[in-house]
Amino acid sequence: MSIKITEDCINCGACEPECPNHAIYEGGKTWKMSDGNSLFHKNEDYNIPQEPKKKDTYFIVSEKCTECIGFYEEPQCIMICPVNCCILDMYETKEELINKKNLLHTHHNE
Repeated sequence: MSIKITEDCINCGACEPECPNHAIYEGGKTWKMSDGNSLFHKNEDYNIPQEPKKKDTYFIVSEKCTECIGFYEEPQCIMICPVNCCILDMYETKEELINKKNLLHTHHNE
């Protein structure tokens, strides 16, 4: 599953630096698939700025969320959030999450 941030978010920002995939953004901020990972080198499309998923609260880009698989035992945003607004959202298998992690963080000399 990827994780989402509910409307209960108080915009404290505690979750953002904890994400190993750079999948958490402040409300209203554009994002790129290549932010904070090795996709920058793979395909120009990964470097195109995307519209914010939320305007007023922090948000998680589900395409980049791996539930911290391959980094930590538990999702760090869920552990750090003081108001418990980071919750499981879409179902993804562990294999799908590992594949996503490998896509985001495998360095290629292309």
